[in-house]
Amino acid sequence: MKAVMYGAGNIGRGFIAQLFNLSGYETVFVDVNKDVIEMLNKDREYPLFITDKGEYIKTVVDNVRCADGSDIEAVAQEIASADIMATAVGVNVLRFIAKPIAEGVKARMRSGKGPLDIIICENKIDANVYLHGLISEYLNDEEKEYFDANFGFVEASIGRMVPKTPENISAQYPMAVCVEKFCTLPVDRDAFKGEIPEIKNMLPYAPFELFIQRKLYMHNMSHALCAYLGNLKGYEYIWQAAEDMRIRFIALAALCQSAQSLAKEHNADIASLNEHSIDLLLRYDNKLLGDTVARVGNDTKRKLSSVDRLPGAIKLAKSHGLPVDYMVMGLAAGLLFDIDDFSAELCSFTAENGVAKALKTYSEIEDEEIVSLCKKYYNALKTDVDSAMDMLIHAYN
Repeated sequence: MKAVMYGAGNIGRGFIAQLFNLSGYETVFVDVNKDVIEMLNKDREYPLFITDKGEYIKTVVDNVRCADGSDIEAVAQEIASADIMATAVGVNVLRFIAKPIAEGVKARMRSGKGPLDIIICENKIDANVYLHGLISEYLNDEEKEYFDANFGFVEASIGRMVPKTPENISAQYPMAVCVEKFCTLPVDRDAFKGEIPEIKNMLPYAPFELFIQRKLYMHNMSHALCAYLGNLKGYEYIWQAAEDMRIRFIALAALCQSAQSLAKEHNADIASLNEHSIDLLLRYDNKLLGDTVARVGNDTKRKLSSVDRLPGAIKLAKSHGLPVDYMVMGLAAGLLFDIDDFSAELCSFTAENGVAKALKTYSEIEDEEIVSLCKKYYNALKTDVDSAMDMLIHAYN
């Protein structure tokens, strides 16, 4: 069995290819980095270091090779004979891989091959629809008919955190990837065109919108909240923010508020969602992840936009008449985050024009209760961060 893994980066090597390997597939990476191509084809394996309880546990992902992504014909032939495929290239790169995949569609059609499912591991809502549209532009009507009938675009929820590999490890193993222990891959069960393959730790689920929103409105939301409050406390790493008992309390309460709204929206089991909340905070404690406040919080112009992370989670909870105050505290902290250029723009705009205008302009929030709360927390956080957090926490005691 052969799997084509488009993208030999952190998620490709550090997550999806590991699952393919554990499931008995040969994994053919597709990448354009010449050094990566050469090393993977020379060694036919690479080490994976799993961070667990303060230790790096080494394992090996073998039975791999790499096709040159700039060789469109070679890529097309790999796709034509694949049993499963995945992408993890980054949203901005998807338009560059559309033509090679389209050539793979044509080659597969000519060879008379049946369905091929593509697991889409990209950080974009409806990335499956987006990539499908990009590929369709390179196909004629007959090819489109075959394409639509035989190619499944399967959304995935990527929850595994992949930290930067320490220099002492990368110096010895240039292809090494460090990952957290968490290794579950939820995918959209209804999107498969072929028989759903047996892939270790892959969780086919329908309707899949629950997992898309759980990732965005629980994992991404609470991660960002920790980063924004952690920044105000002067922390460098997410684990430092997660260890701060005030931030931890607020993050857990925000997760519970979001869990309630997801349970209402999808008629989902609240107990399992609350369990996921606790699991997330425990994962944030992992010091070996080395995840920084700057990385997790950056680009608030995007991360505080209308349906993303905190604004999206707040709007969903509000639509069900549920409390939103802990999440709004994270939103207010985000308006004060100015580490990178995109965040500095929003931070400056808020300072100059006020919270209400910033929320309307960047987050499309005009709800009076949310705006009022955000103003209150914003001003309190500017004055004294700990006192502001205590004010919210003590309101429930």
